[in-house]
Amino acid sequence: MWLTGASSGIGEALVFELAARGARVAITARRAEVLDVIKAKVPLTHGEVCCFPGDVRDLEQMKGIVEQVEKDMGPIELAIPNAGTHIFTVPEAFNSAEYLSLMELNFGGMLRCIEAVLPGMLSRGQGYLAPVASLAGYRGLPRAAAYGASKAAMIHFLESIRFHLKTRGITISIVNPGFVKTPLTDKNDFHMPFLVDAPRAAKIICDGIERRKREIAFPFPFNWVLKMARMLPDPVYERIVDRCW
Repeated sequence: MWLTGASSGIGEALVFELAARGARVAITARRAEVLDVIKAKVPLTHGEVCCFPGDVRDLEQMKGIVEQVEKDMGPIELAIPNAGTHIFTVPEAFNSAEYLSLMELNFGGMLRCIEAVLPGMLSRGQGYLAPVASLAGYRGLPRAAAYGASKAAMIHFLESIRFHLKTRGITISIVNPGFVKTPLTDKNDFHMPFLVDAPRAAKIICDGIERRKREIAFPFPFNWVLKMARMLPDPVYERIVDRCW
């Protein structure tokens, strides 16, 4: 399997969880030295971890990595595009470059990974994609215009291509975490309800992948609160958010 964004946060936790379950994992992130440190921490009794550094914003790099992974480790049966980041946005000081840069990494990075790995899956007639989006993609939230938009784009895209790929043997799970304690969320200056740690998040994601769930959304009941929020009339939703923020 192939995991991107493996150098910190949910991605790093997934490396250890997947390896503990005996998986052979190709890990990708920009910082090769960090990948080497993570690999060295995986017990020898666990699954195999191999490092393939690269930037998900570079399509040719991703294609090259997929080619090398499949040469060294065999066909990629499962891909987990996880690379991404978050920045607070202030529309009053609007800067389109902030929004476009985040879309380029979060949404565009996923697209490039899928473009690199999908042809092989289609040719074999089987494969599994489990990109990591976010509950923030469900509805607009204050200060999350760029991040939420990128995650909403991921969710919409994956729901759409599922119709095309399910008849070709390709399974898609959409991973939608809520607040997970990572270096990114450590920067948040507000209360994060139902915060879970990264190892717990990794376990939930891996359990969902093993069950081939269509959506792996957590934590409960926070995911259901946000799902219900999608059905609220806009004025009601806005009043609730204004009161809570």
